[in-house]
Amino acid sequence: MSRTKRFATWVAILMQGYAVAFAVSRPQLWDFMIRDNKLVLYLALFLLYLVGDRVMHGLVTSEIICKIQLEADQIAAQQIQRTLQPEKLDPLPGYEMEVFYEPFRAVGGDYFDVIELAGERTLFVVADVSGKGMPAALLAANIQALVRSVASIDANPLALANEINKHLNRYTPNNRFATAVFVILSRSSGELTYVNAGHNAPIVFCGGSATSLEATGIPMGLLRAAQYESHASIIPNGGILLLFTDGLTDSIAGNDAGSRLQTSVCDSAAETLSHLKSLIDPKLKEDDVTILVVKRTRP
Repeated sequence: MSRTKRFATWVAILMQGYAVAFAVSRPQLWDFMIRDNKLVLYLALFLLYLVGDRVMHGLVTSEIICKIQLEADQIAAQQIQRTLQPEKLDPLPGYEMEVFYEPFRAVGGDYFDVIELAGERTLFVVADVSGKGMPAALLAANIQALVRSVASIDANPLALANEINKHLNRYTPNNRFATAVFVILSRSSGELTYVNAGHNAPIVFCGGSATSLEATGIPMGLLRAAQYESHASIIPNGGILLLFTDGLTDSIAGNDAGSRLQTSVCDSAAETLSHLKSLIDPKLKEDDVTILVVKRTRP
């Protein structure tokens, strides 16, 4: 409620309180001064109370309407955000994929995407926008549109990171930035080409070992002249690629979230995702959570 509305609310409360107190106590001084016009006095008190009640009623009604409109806008934004991100992943020949996305509020600043490319390649994107709620969701939607646009012209992780970084520096406030990881998978060989823009390092698990795809540049939107590097890795046959946002690791109890992630890896992507979700402690969850699991099932 604005300061003006709060002031008007207090005035209305005082008006009602004064009218009630006067009617109950009937001070002798006022009674003496207006003893010949008591009807006028009590009528004035009634009108004073009525005005205060109407003001209160109007303010409460206004706040309820604003709240209903805000909730309607949040529901609409939530529905739009769901359409922007794949709710169900299409089958990927030779691979299993599972995804989990849960915003901290009605809408969130996490973004993930799986885009089919020419030449038996697939682009995986996971991003995390600074902040929460509607502002972060708007920026995440902007990044989604940029990824789709740039990928249709130049499906290259380096080009994606550079173009989105330039856009964020040019068109967003200085306190807004985003971490992201862009990974292109060559499905026939399992080879990965990636750029990690200050994001939580994706992990490749295989045979009890874990390889982290560490950052190859700073978060996008911090520095217009930021430099990014493209690195390579591989998902061995039977291996699992795990991409996630910090909402996952921050909601895991204990000091060694990395080892608990590794012990959650199972023989299937679905079982792995189930174990990872079980690690999330609702008491510690204070951010959006995104998990993308990709398992290579055959050479």
